[in-house]
Amino acid sequence: MARRPSPSDGVLLLDKPAGYSSTRALAKAKRTLGAAKAGHTGTLDPFATGLLPLVFGEATKFSRFLIDAHKAYEAVLALGLETTTGDPEGEVVARREASVDAVRVEAVLASFVGMQEQVPPMHSAVHVNGRRLYEYARAGEEVERAARRIEISSLRRTFLRGAELGIAVECSKGTYIRTLAMDIGRALGCGASLTALRRTAVGPFTLESATTLEAIESDPQAARAALLPPDVLVSALARVDVPAEVAQRFSQGQPIGWPPAAPGADLAVFAPGGRFLGVGRGEAGGRVAPLRLLATGNDPGCP
Repeated sequence: MARRPSPSDGVLLLDKPAGYSSTRALAKAKRTLGAAKAGHTGTLDPFATGLLPLVFGEATKFSRFLIDAHKAYEAVLALGLETTTGDPEGEVVARREASVDAVRVEAVLASFVGMQEQVPPMHSAVHVNGRRLYEYARAGEEVERAARRIEISSLRRTFLRGAELGIAVECSKGTYIRTLAMDIGRALGCGASLTALRRTAVGPFTLESATTLEAIESDPQAARAALLPPDVLVSALARVDVPAEVAQRFSQGQPIGWPPAAPGADLAVFAPGGRFLGVGRGEAGGRVAPLRLLATGNDPGCP
């Protein structure tokens, strides 16, 4: 028998507080909402705050489409201060006098805009030889890390007060703001580390629409009612609306020949009435094969 939608299927935009790991914040929200399955769409370090989209139930099938999205952050750098991790959680390894002016800062920030290579920090969850980098770091080991291609689409100064520099960043997935802060410090000739980090946007979502753990706990029913539908996770994909008979075949896991799609192209497929069915991928010959399907107990052809 087909599974019927649960009140806990959907997306919750959380304003993660400082002191919580992403996993701990997710576990608390999952328990409060009574969800059987849950995940998040991109880790925030415990010291960091801000937007953490959480996915529940059927929405977990589509979380990867948001993980690939661009993100935006606001950060505060301590110029002249370097730590082992590049943030407040590490030990101080160097202190230098930082005397920079706005003109110099603007020039350095401008040099980081665009496509570039970035080496992941040792204190990160990247896998190398079957272990996460932070496991090596905790054991006092440093290993070679391959550089990753990232893009900084926007980087601007929000304030400069003595040795404290505020920045706003828009960047591609996989960008480490800690590493960016350290690189900015080196380019300025004084070193730097993060003292604060706040994520303000993930793909189409912004912090203004986020809720708090306190609000969720105080009124779980209202939080469940405010969950965004799973299809918000695929808003960046091309959308196709198919007729009822085609929707029926697609929802049963059968490839469809309409609309024709280029091989490898991902499409968000909707039934009549705007009901989201799932994501399909283009195959040879223009067919679209189901990639991820939304499980419901409804007739997909009915509005």
